Amino acid sequence: MVQAAPSTQPTRPAAAGPGAATSAIQVVMVDDSAVIRGLVKRWIDETDGLEIAGSCSNGKQAIDVAARVKPHVMILDIEMPEMDGLEALPGILKASPGTKVIMASTLTLRNADISLKALSLGATDYVPKPDSARGIAGSNEFRRELLVKVRALGTTARRAMHGSAPLPTQRAAASAAPAAAVAPAAQQIALRKPSTVPPRILAIGSSTGGPQALFDVFEKTGASLKAVPVVITQHMPPSFTKILAEKLGKLSGLPAKEGEHGERLQAGHIYVAPGDYHMRLKKDGPSVAIALDQEPPVHFCRPAVDPMFESVAAIFGAASLGVVLTGMGHDGRDGGRIIADAGGTIYAQDEATSVVWGMPGACAQAGICSGVYPLEKICSTITRQFGGR
Repeated sequence: MVQAAPSTQPTRPAAAGPGAATSAIQVVMVDDSAVIRGLVKRWIDETDGLEIAGSCSNGKQAIDVAARVKPHVMILDIEMPEMDGLEALPGILKASPGTKVIMASTLTLRNADISLKALSLGATDYVPKPDSARGIAGSNEFRRELLVKVRALGTTARRAMHGSAPLPTQRAAASAAPAAAVAPAAQQIALRKPSTVPPRILAIGSSTGGPQALFDVFEKTGASLKAVPVVITQHMPPSFTKILAEKLGKLSGLPAKEGEHGERLQAGHIYVAPGDYHMRLKKDGPSVAIALDQEPPVHFCRPAVDPMFESVAAIFGAASLGVVLTGMGHDGRDGGRIIADAGGTIYAQDEATSVVWGMPGACAQAGICSGVYPLEKICSTITRQFGGR
């Protein structure tokens, strides 16, 4: 990486506190590359509603800036001199508990493992970045994903810190980062009756905040899932999904792996959609098999939840149980409607326990859910539905 002299000076008066003089989401960038810090600063400067509140080049400086600035969002590199991102994370969260930390790492198995460990230690999300400054500068997808996550998580953090002051109106320059769907809480939610048919499959969709939620779900429900197959689509890049599957296997005590094309589903096994592939199900004689493809992204995502849910509904109908966990956007809503219309059951995580109530909120407001529950109750409901097998 390109080295630069340390920069820890916040770009606004530290004594003012976050959001005191502006309604913008306050962002701190932590990376030992001056080129990358400059690129991200420019992107944020071009996006209404976002503002760089400081930048620094290593983890020690990040802790100091977090204590003085208390930003809404911190983008934290993993590999840095003096103190890396994983070492700095606990100090950052202690100095500014309300800050949402996004880990930034290149796509390697080692960094995927570190990123998932960071999520278990309190980081909120991650974003995979190209392995060079030139690659980052030319990656529209990295820019889009980063800005979408900063906006969504910053909105959540700002609401918790200061209430829900509206963001300034977006202008055309911000079009690379469309606002993530965050469903309003104060709407009446219409519920459907759950299916009376015992479910023969569990299908789960999740995104931002999903890994932590999945860890919790499978640690608590694994023993009850030995009689049905489990399929999962978590918005994740390659490398990350392999590590996620391994961790879910350890927590649940069940065999867990990335799904493979043509592989037949087995009861008591967990199949995770591999990064960069949609995972659908198809009939294979008397069995059900996995079908992977690289058709265009759905809702900017590949893998996406909707294609998986649609295929589950086509095969299992009223015996389908779908669960939509925390995540931005509305992936899972359309496929969830197909499951519900086929007589199956959809449960969604509630707003209070979601990192971002986009995906589950969209399902709840679409009127396709049989329950909108805290994560703990989702776990107990899954256990109750499958535990008697």
